[in-house]
Amino acid sequence: MTAIAKLNVGIMAAQFHLRGPHINYAAISPFEALLGGSVIVLLVGLLRSRFAREQLVPALTLLALAVTIAVSIWQWNDHISAISGALAVDDLALALTIIFATAGAAAVILSWRAQAPRESAHGEFHALLLAAIAGMAILVAAQNLVTLFIGIELLSIPLYVLCATEMHRASSLESGLKYLIIGSVGSATLLYGLALLYGATGSTDFSAIASSIAAGHSSDVLLLTGIALVLVGLCFKASVAPFHQWTPDVYEGAPTPITAFMAVATKAAAFGVLLRIFDVALIADNLDWGPALATLATITIIVGNVGALGQSSLKRMLAYSSVAQAGYIMGGVVVSTRLGASATIFYLIVYLLMNLAAFAVIVARERETLHGDDIDAVAGLGSERPWLAWPLTIAMLSLAGIPATAGFIGKVYLIQALVDGNYTWLAVVIVVGSMISLGYYLRVIAAIWMREAPSAVLPSANGRPVLAGGSSEADTQGPHLEVAIVALAFAVATVFFGIVPQPLFDFANHAAASLTSFL
Repeated sequence: MTAIAKLNVGIMAAQFHLRGPHINYAAISPFEALLGGSVIVLLVGLLRSRFAREQLVPALTLLALAVTIAVSIWQWNDHISAISGALAVDDLALALTIIFATAGAAAVILSWRAQAPRESAHGEFHALLLAAIAGMAILVAAQNLVTLFIGIELLSIPLYVLCATEMHRASSLESGLKYLIIGSVGSATLLYGLALLYGATGSTDFSAIASSIAAGHSSDVLLLTGIALVLVGLCFKASVAPFHQWTPDVYEGAPTPITAFMAVATKAAAFGVLLRIFDVALIADNLDWGPALATLATITIIVGNVGALGQSSLKRMLAYSSVAQAGYIMGGVVVSTRLGASATIFYLIVYLLMNLAAFAVIVARERETLHGDDIDAVAGLGSERPWLAWPLTIAMLSLAGIPATAGFIGKVYLIQALVDGNYTWLAVVIVVGSMISLGYYLRVIAAIWMREAPSAVLPSANGRPVLAGGSSEADTQGPHLEVAIVALAFAVATVFFGIVPQPLFDFANHAAASLTSFL
Protein backbone atom coordinates (compact mmCIF):
# COMPACT_ATOMS: atom_id res chain seq x y z
CA MET A 1 0.00 0.00 0.00
CA THR A 2 1.40 3.39 -0.95
CA ALA A 3 1.94 6.18 1.54
CA ILE A 4 -0.93 8.18 0.03
CA ALA A 5 -3.33 5.24 0.36
CA LYS A 6 -2.32 4.73 4.00
CA LEU A 7 -2.91 8.43 4.64
CA ASN A 8 -6.38 8.23 3.08
CA VAL A 9 -7.28 5.23 5.25
CA GLY A 10 -6.14 7.10 8.36
CA ILE A 11 -8.20 10.16 7.41
CA MET A 12 -11.31 8.04 6.81
CA ALA A 13 -10.91 6.26 10.17
CA ALA A 14 -10.56 9.61 11.94
CA GLN A 15 -13.73 10.90 10.24
CA PHE A 16 -15.93 7.98 11.23
CA HIS A 17 -14.81 7.83 14.90
CA LEU A 18 -15.68 4.15 15.32
CA ARG A 19 -16.95 3.43 18.81
CA GLY A 20 -18.14 0.34 20.63
CA PRO A 21 -21.51 0.07 22.35
CA HIS A 22 -22.12 2.00 25.54
CA ILE A 23 -21.97 -0.33 28.54
CA ASN A 24 -23.90 0.41 31.71
CA TYR A 25 -21.67 -1.37 34.21
CA ALA A 26 -24.13 -0.89 37.06
CA ALA A 27 -26.87 -2.62 35.06
CA ILE A 28 -24.74 -5.66 34.30
CA SER A 29 -23.37 -5.93 37.84
CA PRO A 30 -24.97 -9.38 38.44
CA PHE A 31 -23.03 -10.79 35.48
CA GLU A 32 -19.86 -9.05 36.63
CA ALA A 33 -20.21 -10.54 40.11
CA LEU A 34 -20.61 -14.06 38.72
CA LEU A 35 -17.87 -13.94 36.07
CA GLY A 36 -15.47 -11.96 38.27
CA GLY A 37 -16.11 -14.36 41.12
CA SER A 38 -15.42 -17.29 38.80
CA VAL A 39 -11.98 -15.90 37.90
CA ILE A 40 -11.09 -15.11 41.54
CA VAL A 41 -12.18 -18.54 42.76
CA LEU A 42 -10.15 -20.22 40.02
CA LEU A 43 -7.00 -18.29 40.97
CA VAL A 44 -7.42 -18.89 44.72
CA GLY A 45 -7.87 -22.58 43.98
CA LEU A 46 -4.29 -22.64 42.62
CA LEU A 47 -2.86 -21.92 46.08
CA ARG A 48 -1.15 -24.87 47.75
CA SER A 49 -2.73 -24.32 51.14
CA ARG A 50 -5.35 -26.92 51.96
CA PHE A 51 -7.33 -24.31 53.88
CA ALA A 52 -7.43 -22.06 50.80
CA ARG A 53 -8.67 -24.86 48.55
CA GLU A 54 -11.15 -26.58 50.85
CA GLN A 55 -12.47 -23.67 52.90
CA LEU A 56 -11.64 -20.35 51.28
CA VAL A 57 -12.72 -21.33 47.75
CA PRO A 58 -16.25 -22.41 48.77
CA ALA A 59 -16.54 -19.37 51.03
CA LEU A 60 -15.56 -17.03 48.18
CA THR A 61 -18.04 -18.78 45.92
CA LEU A 62 -20.82 -18.18 48.44
CA LEU A 63 -19.68 -14.55 48.72
CA ALA A 64 -19.88 -14.12 44.94
CA LEU A 65 -23.40 -15.58 44.94
CA ALA A 66 -24.43 -13.35 47.86
CA VAL A 67 -23.13 -10.29 45.98
CA THR A 68 -25.05 -11.42 42.90
CA ILE A 69 -28.29 -11.60 44.89
CA ALA A 70 -27.57 -8.22 46.53
CA VAL A 71 -26.91 -6.37 43.26
CA SER A 72 -29.95 -8.06 41.67
CA ILE A 73 -32.10 -6.63 44.46
CA TRP A 74 -30.32 -3.28 43.99
CA GLN A 75 -31.26 -3.27 40.27
CA TRP A 76 -34.90 -4.22 41.00
CA ASN A 77 -37.44 -1.97 39.18
CA ASP A 78 -34.75 -0.36 36.97
CA HIS A 79 -35.69 -2.21 33.71
CA ILE A 80 -32.52 -1.36 31.80
CA SER A 81 -31.71 -2.48 28.25
CA ALA A 82 -27.95 -3.01 28.34
CA ILE A 83 -25.15 -3.35 25.74
CA SER A 84 -27.05 -1.95 22.74
CA GLY A 85 -30.20 -3.89 23.59
CA ALA A 86 -28.49 -7.29 23.86
CA LEU A 87 -29.58 -7.82 27.48
CA ALA A 88 -32.77 -6.90 29.32
CA VAL A 89 -31.87 -6.31 32.96
CA ASP A 90 -35.50 -6.31 34.06
CA ASP A 91 -37.33 -7.86 36.99
CA LEU A 92 -37.89 -11.16 35.18
CA ALA A 93 -34.16 -11.62 34.54
CA LEU A 94 -33.28 -10.49 38.07
CA ALA A 95 -35.86 -12.77 39.72
CA LEU A 96 -34.53 -15.76 37.84
CA THR A 97 -30.93 -14.77 38.59
CA ILE A 98 -31.82 -14.83 42.30
CA ILE A 99 -33.21 -18.35 41.79
CA PHE A 100 -30.00 -19.47 40.06
CA ALA A 101 -27.79 -17.95 42.76
CA THR A 102 -29.84 -19.59 45.52
CA ALA A 103 -29.60 -22.98 43.81
CA GLY A 104 -25.87 -22.44 43.34
CA ALA A 105 -25.39 -21.56 47.02
CA ALA A 106 -27.22 -24.74 48.03
CA ALA A 107 -25.01 -26.78 45.66
CA VAL A 108 -21.85 -25.24 47.18
CA ILE A 109 -23.00 -26.08 50.71
CA LEU A 110 -24.02 -29.63 49.77
CA SER A 111 -20.65 -30.24 48.11
CA TRP A 112 -18.52 -28.53 50.80
CA ARG A 113 -17.03 -31.82 52.05
CA ALA A 114 -18.01 -33.96 49.07
CA GLN A 115 -15.82 -36.08 46.83
CA ALA A 116 -16.36 -34.23 43.53
CA PRO A 117 -14.52 -30.97 44.40
CA ARG A 118 -11.60 -32.95 45.82
CA GLU A 119 -11.21 -35.08 42.69
CA SER A 120 -11.66 -32.28 40.16
CA ALA A 121 -9.85 -29.55 42.17
CA HIS A 122 -11.85 -27.10 44.25
CA GLY A 123 -10.99 -24.02 42.21
CA GLU A 124 -12.08 -25.53 38.90
CA PHE A 125 -15.26 -27.04 40.39
CA HIS A 126 -16.51 -23.79 41.90
CA ALA A 127 -15.34 -21.62 38.99
CA LEU A 128 -17.32 -23.81 36.58
CA LEU A 129 -20.38 -23.60 38.83
CA LEU A 130 -20.24 -19.78 38.84
CA ALA A 131 -19.69 -19.73 35.06
CA ALA A 132 -22.76 -21.94 34.54
CA ILE A 133 -24.86 -19.58 36.67
CA ALA A 134 -23.56 -16.62 34.66
CA GLY A 135 -24.63 -18.40 31.47
CA MET A 136 -28.12 -18.92 32.93
CA ALA A 137 -28.37 -15.24 33.90
CA ILE A 138 -27.31 -14.13 30.41
CA LEU A 139 -29.71 -16.61 28.80
CA VAL A 140 -32.82 -15.34 30.59
CA ALA A 141 -31.82 -11.70 30.01
CA ALA A 142 -31.18 -12.19 26.28
CA GLN A 143 -33.05 -9.86 23.93
CA ASN A 144 -31.65 -11.16 20.68
CA LEU A 145 -30.86 -14.51 19.13
CA VAL A 146 -27.07 -14.15 19.29
CA THR A 147 -27.04 -13.38 23.02
CA LEU A 148 -29.45 -16.27 23.60
CA PHE A 149 -27.05 -18.74 22.00
CA ILE A 150 -24.05 -17.33 23.88
CA GLY A 151 -25.95 -17.75 27.14
CA ILE A 152 -27.01 -21.32 26.47
CA GLU A 153 -23.48 -22.37 25.55
CA LEU A 154 -21.98 -20.66 28.61
CA LEU A 155 -24.54 -22.50 30.69
CA SER A 156 -24.05 -25.89 29.05
CA ILE A 157 -20.29 -26.35 28.70
CA PRO A 158 -19.45 -26.01 32.44
CA LEU A 159 -22.27 -28.42 33.30
CA TYR A 160 -20.88 -31.06 30.94
CA VAL A 161 -17.68 -30.99 32.99
CA LEU A 162 -19.37 -30.74 36.39
CA CYS A 163 -21.38 -33.89 35.72
CA ALA A 164 -18.11 -35.81 35.32
CA THR A 165 -16.22 -34.35 38.29
CA GLU A 166 -16.18 -37.63 40.25
CA MET A 167 -13.48 -38.87 37.94
CA HIS A 168 -12.89 -42.21 39.67
CA ARG A 169 -16.52 -43.23 39.30
CA ALA A 170 -17.49 -44.64 35.91
CA SER A 171 -21.12 -43.58 36.15
CA SER A 172 -20.09 -39.93 36.69
CA LEU A 173 -17.87 -39.95 33.60
CA GLU A 174 -20.65 -41.64 31.65
CA SER A 175 -23.06 -38.97 32.86
CA GLY A 176 -20.82 -36.17 31.62
CA LEU A 177 -20.31 -37.84 28.24
CA LYS A 178 -24.04 -38.49 27.73
CA TYR A 179 -24.91 -34.94 28.67
CA LEU A 180 -22.22 -33.63 26.30
CA ILE A 181 -23.52 -35.65 23.35
CA ILE A 182 -27.22 -34.98 23.91
CA GLY A 183 -26.59 -31.36 24.85
CA SER A 184 -24.58 -30.82 21.68
CA VAL A 185 -27.44 -32.18 19.60
CA GLY A 186 -29.84 -29.86 21.40
CA SER A 187 -27.55 -26.85 20.89
CA ALA A 188 -27.10 -27.61 17.19
CA THR A 189 -30.86 -27.95 16.74
CA LEU A 190 -31.41 -24.66 18.56
CA LEU A 191 -28.79 -22.92 16.42
CA TYR A 192 -30.45 -24.09 13.20
CA GLY A 193 -33.77 -22.83 14.51
CA LEU A 194 -32.33 -19.43 15.41
CA ALA A 195 -30.80 -19.14 11.95
CA LEU A 196 -34.17 -19.89 10.33
CA LEU A 197 -35.90 -17.31 12.55
CA TYR A 198 -33.38 -14.74 11.38
CA GLY A 199 -33.91 -15.80 7.77
CA ALA A 200 -37.69 -15.55 8.13
CA THR A 201 -37.83 -12.16 9.87
CA GLY A 202 -34.59 -10.46 8.87
CA SER A 203 -33.64 -9.61 12.45
CA THR A 204 -32.02 -11.11 15.52
CA ASP A 205 -33.70 -8.69 17.95
CA PHE A 206 -36.77 -10.06 19.76
CA SER A 207 -38.87 -6.90 19.38
CA ALA A 208 -38.04 -6.62 15.66
CA ILE A 209 -38.92 -10.31 15.18
CA ALA A 210 -42.27 -9.72 16.89
CA SER A 211 -42.96 -6.67 14.71
CA SER A 212 -42.09 -8.57 11.53
CA ILE A 213 -44.41 -11.46 12.41
CA ALA A 214 -47.25 -9.09 13.41
CA ALA A 215 -46.91 -7.20 10.13
CA GLY A 216 -47.00 -10.43 8.12
CA HIS A 217 -43.58 -9.82 6.58
CA SER A 218 -42.12 -13.20 7.55
CA SER A 219 -41.98 -16.39 5.50
CA ASP A 220 -44.42 -18.92 6.95
CA VAL A 221 -42.36 -22.00 6.05
CA LEU A 222 -39.09 -20.63 7.39
CA LEU A 223 -40.79 -19.18 10.45
CA LEU A 224 -42.68 -22.31 11.49
CA THR A 225 -39.65 -24.52 10.87
CA GLY A 226 -37.48 -22.16 12.90
CA ILE A 227 -40.00 -22.09 15.76
CA ALA A 228 -40.14 -25.89 15.76
CA LEU A 229 -36.35 -26.27 15.89
CA VAL A 230 -35.96 -23.61 18.60
CA LEU A 231 -38.63 -25.36 20.64
CA VAL A 232 -36.90 -28.73 20.28
CA GLY A 233 -33.54 -27.26 21.28
CA LEU A 234 -34.95 -25.65 24.41
CA CYS A 235 -36.99 -28.76 25.26
CA PHE A 236 -33.73 -30.70 25.54
CA LYS A 237 -32.62 -28.30 28.28
CA ALA A 238 -36.00 -28.30 30.04
CA SER A 239 -36.32 -32.14 30.02
CA VAL A 240 -39.56 -32.00 28.04
CA ALA A 241 -40.65 -35.33 26.55
CA PRO A 242 -39.82 -36.83 24.12
CA PHE A 243 -36.48 -34.98 24.44
CA HIS A 244 -35.92 -36.10 28.03
CA GLN A 245 -34.04 -39.37 27.45
CA TRP A 246 -30.77 -38.05 28.88
CA THR A 247 -32.32 -36.90 32.15
CA PRO A 248 -32.54 -40.12 34.26
CA ASP A 249 -29.04 -41.34 33.37
CA VAL A 250 -27.37 -37.94 33.84
CA TYR A 251 -29.20 -37.21 37.10
CA GLU A 252 -28.26 -40.63 38.49
CA GLY A 253 -24.61 -40.52 37.43
CA ALA A 254 -23.73 -36.90 38.26
CA PRO A 255 -22.58 -35.93 41.77
CA THR A 256 -25.76 -35.40 43.78
CA PRO A 257 -25.13 -31.68 44.58
CA ILE A 258 -24.73 -31.05 40.84
CA THR A 259 -27.87 -33.09 40.13
CA ALA A 260 -29.74 -30.91 42.63
CA PHE A 261 -28.41 -27.75 40.97
CA MET A 262 -29.26 -28.94 37.47
CA ALA A 263 -32.73 -30.10 38.48
CA VAL A 264 -33.81 -26.63 39.58
CA ALA A 265 -31.52 -24.05 37.95
CA THR A 266 -31.26 -25.49 34.44
CA LYS A 267 -35.04 -25.95 34.31
CA ALA A 268 -35.61 -22.39 35.53
CA ALA A 269 -33.21 -21.07 32.87
CA ALA A 270 -34.90 -23.06 30.10
CA PHE A 271 -38.38 -21.87 31.06
CA GLY A 272 -37.15 -18.32 31.57
CA VAL A 273 -35.92 -18.13 28.00
CA LEU A 274 -39.07 -19.92 26.77
CA LEU A 275 -41.11 -17.12 28.36
CA ARG A 276 -38.85 -14.50 26.81
CA ILE A 277 -38.82 -15.87 23.26
CA PHE A 278 -42.34 -17.29 22.94
CA ASP A 279 -44.23 -14.64 24.91
CA VAL A 280 -42.24 -11.72 23.44
CA ALA A 281 -40.56 -12.49 20.12
CA LEU A 282 -43.12 -15.02 18.86
CA ILE A 283 -46.26 -13.81 20.65
CA ALA A 284 -47.98 -12.84 17.37
CA ASP A 285 -47.79 -16.43 16.17
CA ASN A 286 -49.12 -18.04 19.37
CA LEU A 287 -52.11 -19.61 17.60
CA ASP A 288 -49.62 -21.82 15.72
CA TRP A 289 -47.24 -22.80 18.51
CA GLY A 290 -49.69 -22.77 21.45
CA PRO A 291 -51.41 -26.10 20.62
CA ALA A 292 -48.02 -27.69 19.88
CA LEU A 293 -46.69 -26.68 23.31
CA ALA A 294 -49.88 -27.92 24.97
CA THR A 295 -49.48 -31.29 23.25
CA LEU A 296 -45.85 -31.52 24.36
CA ALA A 297 -46.90 -30.65 27.91
CA THR A 298 -49.47 -33.46 27.91
CA ILE A 299 -46.95 -36.02 26.62
CA THR A 300 -44.39 -34.82 29.17
CA ILE A 301 -46.79 -35.15 32.11
CA ILE A 302 -47.76 -38.69 31.12
CA VAL A 303 -44.23 -39.89 30.32
CA GLY A 304 -42.70 -38.37 33.45
CA ASN A 305 -45.26 -39.72 35.89
CA VAL A 306 -45.48 -43.19 34.36
CA GLY A 307 -41.68 -43.43 34.09
CA ALA A 308 -41.22 -42.60 37.78
CA LEU A 309 -43.55 -45.33 39.03
CA GLY A 310 -41.10 -48.20 38.70
CA GLN A 311 -37.91 -46.50 39.91
CA SER A 312 -36.04 -47.66 43.00
CA SER A 313 -33.28 -45.06 42.63
CA LEU A 314 -34.37 -41.82 44.28
CA LYS A 315 -32.33 -39.75 41.82
CA ARG A 316 -33.88 -41.51 38.81
CA MET A 317 -37.32 -41.12 40.37
CA LEU A 318 -36.74 -37.39 40.85
CA ALA A 319 -35.42 -37.22 37.28
CA TYR A 320 -38.68 -38.59 35.90
CA SER A 321 -40.53 -36.40 38.39
CA SER A 322 -38.70 -33.38 36.94
CA VAL A 323 -39.92 -34.40 33.49
CA ALA A 324 -43.52 -34.41 34.74
CA GLN A 325 -42.98 -31.10 36.53
CA ALA A 326 -41.68 -29.62 33.26
CA GLY A 327 -45.01 -30.55 31.69
CA TYR A 328 -46.86 -28.71 34.46
CA ILE A 329 -44.68 -25.61 34.09
CA MET A 330 -45.10 -25.64 30.30
CA GLY A 331 -48.77 -24.82 30.87
CA GLY A 332 -47.82 -21.35 32.07
CA VAL A 333 -45.97 -20.65 28.80
CA VAL A 334 -48.75 -22.05 26.60
CA VAL A 335 -51.43 -19.53 27.58
CA SER A 336 -49.34 -16.42 26.68
CA THR A 337 -50.87 -14.30 29.43
CA ARG A 338 -49.46 -12.33 32.32
CA LEU A 339 -51.18 -14.75 34.70
CA GLY A 340 -49.48 -17.67 32.93
CA ALA A 341 -46.05 -16.03 33.18
CA SER A 342 -46.63 -15.24 36.86
CA ALA A 343 -47.73 -18.84 37.55
CA THR A 344 -44.61 -20.13 35.77
CA ILE A 345 -42.26 -17.97 37.85
CA PHE A 346 -44.12 -18.85 41.05
CA TYR A 347 -43.85 -22.57 40.33
CA LEU A 348 -40.15 -22.31 39.48
CA ILE A 349 -39.51 -20.80 42.92
CA VAL A 350 -41.60 -23.49 44.59
CA TYR A 351 -39.82 -26.17 42.56
CA LEU A 352 -36.50 -24.84 43.86
CA LEU A 353 -37.63 -25.15 47.48
CA MET A 354 -39.08 -28.66 47.41
CA ASN A 355 -36.39 -30.20 45.21
CA LEU A 356 -33.44 -28.87 47.19
CA ALA A 357 -35.01 -30.19 50.39
CA ALA A 358 -35.30 -33.65 48.80
CA PHE A 359 -31.81 -33.72 47.29
CA ALA A 360 -30.20 -32.53 50.52
CA VAL A 361 -31.62 -35.58 52.30
CA ILE A 362 -30.35 -37.85 49.52
CA VAL A 363 -26.86 -36.33 49.91
CA ALA A 364 -26.98 -37.01 53.66
CA ARG A 365 -28.09 -40.62 53.22
CA GLU A 366 -25.47 -41.32 50.55
CA ARG A 367 -22.87 -40.41 53.15
CA GLU A 368 -24.45 -42.53 55.89
CA THR A 369 -25.57 -45.79 54.32
CA LEU A 370 -24.49 -48.58 52.03
CA HIS A 371 -27.42 -47.99 49.69
CA GLY A 372 -26.40 -44.82 47.87
CA ASP A 373 -29.51 -43.18 46.41
CA ASP A 374 -31.66 -46.34 46.52
CA ILE A 375 -35.01 -46.07 48.28
CA ASP A 376 -33.65 -48.47 50.91
CA ALA A 377 -31.40 -45.61 52.05
CA VAL A 378 -34.42 -43.80 53.49
CA ALA A 379 -36.19 -46.87 54.93
CA GLY A 380 -36.76 -46.38 58.65
CA LEU A 381 -35.55 -42.78 58.46
CA GLY A 382 -38.51 -41.60 60.55
CA SER A 383 -37.26 -43.36 63.66
CA GLU A 384 -33.55 -43.15 62.92
CA ARG A 385 -33.15 -39.55 61.65
CA PRO A 386 -36.43 -37.60 62.12
CA TRP A 387 -34.71 -34.30 61.32
CA LEU A 388 -33.98 -35.73 57.85
CA ALA A 389 -37.24 -37.66 57.56
CA TRP A 390 -39.47 -34.60 57.87
CA PRO A 391 -37.77 -32.52 55.13
CA LEU A 392 -37.97 -35.43 52.67
CA THR A 393 -41.60 -36.11 53.63
CA ILE A 394 -42.53 -32.46 53.14
CA ALA A 395 -40.72 -32.38 49.78
CA MET A 396 -42.58 -35.48 48.55
CA LEU A 397 -45.95 -34.11 49.70
CA SER A 398 -45.25 -30.77 48.03
CA LEU A 399 -44.14 -32.35 44.76
CA ALA A 400 -47.37 -34.37 44.79
CA GLY A 401 -49.41 -31.19 45.33
CA ILE A 402 -50.84 -31.94 48.77
CA PRO A 403 -52.58 -28.94 50.46
CA ALA A 404 -50.68 -26.80 53.00
CA THR A 405 -47.53 -27.06 50.88
CA ALA A 406 -46.15 -24.62 48.33
CA GLY A 407 -46.42 -27.28 45.60
CA PHE A 408 -50.21 -27.34 46.01
CA ILE A 409 -50.44 -23.54 45.66
CA GLY A 410 -48.19 -23.66 42.59
CA LYS A 411 -50.35 -26.25 40.84
CA VAL A 412 -53.55 -24.35 41.65
CA TYR A 413 -51.96 -21.20 40.21
CA LEU A 414 -51.03 -23.01 36.98
CA ILE A 415 -54.50 -24.55 36.71
CA GLN A 416 -56.11 -21.13 37.16
CA ALA A 417 -53.93 -19.69 34.37
CA LEU A 418 -54.85 -22.57 32.04
CA VAL A 419 -58.58 -22.28 32.71
CA ASP A 420 -58.50 -18.51 32.15
CA GLY A 421 -56.49 -19.06 28.97
CA ASN A 422 -59.03 -21.54 27.49
CA TYR A 423 -56.83 -24.60 28.06
CA THR A 424 -59.09 -26.29 30.59
CA TRP A 425 -58.33 -29.73 29.14
CA LEU A 426 -54.63 -29.25 29.94
CA ALA A 427 -55.57 -28.27 33.51
CA VAL A 428 -57.41 -31.60 33.77
CA VAL A 429 -54.27 -33.38 32.55
CA ILE A 430 -52.27 -31.71 35.35
CA VAL A 431 -54.78 -32.95 37.92
CA VAL A 432 -54.66 -36.50 36.52
CA GLY A 433 -50.85 -36.40 36.43
CA SER A 434 -50.75 -35.28 40.06
CA MET A 435 -52.97 -38.23 41.01
CA ILE A 436 -50.64 -40.66 39.23
CA SER A 437 -47.63 -39.12 40.97
CA LEU A 438 -49.00 -40.17 44.35
CA GLY A 439 -47.99 -43.72 43.40
CA TYR A 440 -44.28 -42.97 43.71
CA TYR A 441 -44.18 -40.01 46.10
CA LEU A 442 -46.20 -41.87 48.74
CA ARG A 443 -43.99 -44.94 48.27
CA VAL A 444 -41.03 -42.87 49.49
CA ILE A 445 -43.04 -41.60 52.47
CA ALA A 446 -44.11 -45.16 53.29
CA ALA A 447 -40.46 -46.27 53.25
CA ILE A 448 -39.54 -43.42 55.60
CA TRP A 449 -42.20 -44.03 58.20
CA MET A 450 -43.49 -47.60 57.76
CA ARG A 451 -40.42 -49.70 56.95
CA GLU A 452 -37.57 -50.76 59.17
CA ALA A 453 -34.08 -49.65 58.31
CA PRO A 454 -32.10 -52.45 56.61
CA SER A 455 -28.95 -53.51 58.42
CA ALA A 456 -26.61 -51.97 55.90
CA VAL A 457 -24.99 -49.24 57.96
CA LEU A 458 -21.49 -49.96 59.17
CA PRO A 459 -20.08 -48.28 62.30
CA SER A 460 -16.80 -46.48 61.85
CA ALA A 461 -13.98 -46.23 64.37
CA ASN A 462 -15.62 -43.18 65.93
CA GLY A 463 -19.00 -44.89 66.18
CA ARG A 464 -20.59 -42.97 63.31
CA PRO A 465 -22.01 -44.54 60.15
CA VAL A 466 -19.99 -44.68 56.96
CA LEU A 467 -20.92 -45.12 53.36
CA ALA A 468 -20.08 -47.81 50.88
CA GLY A 469 -22.55 -48.82 48.21
CA GLY A 470 -23.37 -46.81 45.12
CA SER A 471 -21.85 -43.45 46.01
CA SER A 472 -18.20 -42.57 46.00
CA GLU A 473 -18.43 -40.24 48.99
CA ALA A 474 -17.13 -42.75 51.55
CA ASP A 475 -16.21 -40.65 54.55
CA THR A 476 -16.23 -41.34 58.26
CA GLN A 477 -17.66 -38.05 59.39
CA GLY A 478 -21.28 -39.15 59.44
CA PRO A 479 -24.06 -36.69 58.60
CA HIS A 480 -22.81 -33.16 58.00
CA LEU A 481 -24.53 -30.30 59.77
CA GLU A 482 -24.58 -28.02 56.74
CA VAL A 483 -26.44 -30.65 54.69
CA ALA A 484 -29.10 -31.01 57.38
CA ILE A 485 -29.47 -27.23 57.59
CA VAL A 486 -30.11 -27.01 53.84
CA ALA A 487 -32.74 -29.77 54.06
CA LEU A 488 -34.50 -28.20 57.02
CA ALA A 489 -34.37 -24.63 55.68
CA PHE A 490 -35.93 -25.46 52.33
CA ALA A 491 -38.51 -27.77 53.91
CA VAL A 492 -39.59 -25.02 56.30
CA ALA A 493 -39.83 -22.57 53.39
CA THR A 494 -41.96 -25.10 51.47
CA VAL A 495 -44.47 -25.26 54.31
CA PHE A 496 -44.35 -21.53 55.06
CA PHE A 497 -45.12 -20.47 51.50
CA GLY A 498 -47.78 -23.14 51.29
CA ILE A 499 -49.58 -21.42 54.18
CA VAL A 500 -48.55 -17.80 53.45
CA PRO A 501 -48.03 -17.64 49.66
CA GLN A 502 -48.72 -13.92 49.21
CA PRO A 503 -45.05 -12.77 49.27
CA LEU A 504 -44.25 -15.20 46.45
CA PHE A 505 -47.38 -14.11 44.56
CA ASP A 506 -46.24 -10.49 44.71
CA PHE A 507 -42.70 -11.40 43.69
CA ALA A 508 -43.86 -13.50 40.72
CA ASN A 509 -46.41 -10.92 39.57
CA HIS A 510 -43.80 -8.18 39.67
CA ALA A 511 -41.34 -10.26 37.63
CA ALA A 512 -44.02 -11.24 35.08
CA ALA A 513 -44.93 -7.58 34.55
CA SER A 514 -41.58 -7.19 32.73
CA LEU A 515 -43.06 -9.11 29.81
CA THR A 516 -45.29 -6.36 28.44
CA SER A 517 -46.14 -8.09 25.15
CA PHE A 518 -49.40 -9.57 26.42
CA LEU A 519 -50.49 -6.80 28.81
